[in-house]
Amino acid sequence: MTLPQITLASASPRRAALLRQIGISFEVVPSNIPEERLESESPASYVQRLAREKAVAVHTGARPTLGADTTVVLNGQILEKPRDRQDALRMLAQLQGTQHTVLTAICLHTNQCSKILLATAEVALRAAAHDELERYWESGEPADKAGAYGIQGLGAIFIAGVCGQPSTVAGLPLVETNQLLREFGVNVWQHRGAASEALDATS
Repeated sequence: MTLPQITLASASPRRAALLRQIGISFEVVPSNIPEERLESESPASYVQRLAREKAVAVHTGARPTLGADTTVVLNGQILEKPRDRQDALRMLAQLQGTQHTVLTAICLHTNQCSKILLATAEVALRAAAHDELERYWESGEPADKAGAYGIQGLGAIFIAGVCGQPSTVAGLPLVETNQLLREFGVNVWQHRGAASEALDATS
């Protein structure tokens, strides 16, 4: 049995899938902190603060804790997770045929220190008819996503282009995540040899 290398302060299945993709073992401990922007707080400052607060909130000292936060920014306006159907359709209508920015901040926290990195991606969405957006809402996918869409699921049919890492848009930029993990002594290759040996033994 592989012991967790880190704690993930998020219940997001997308972030969990991305960590598994790079071979990191982890324990999920959702932070459940309020996601409320402070007055005059910039989008970049906002996601970085939340990433750190999430990591700190659930940290026990047993292992490094990873917190993350993602938001969508269109013309300076933050588009967070939709409150309901009407809010989601409003966001999606605003984003159609435009280019917008996705910000994802990550924080790795230990008893000794915290370090935060910020990743940015530019995303272009194609134009879509209102009935198509309604069908997308009915799929259930937009409900828990910043900007009311996901790049890794059905929402991919709206993506006309991405400048930056797709994993930034999905909620966990893998280049920055790997960088922080290495700095804190967590090796993404740690279990690769054992996995290969197990595979060879069963061949």
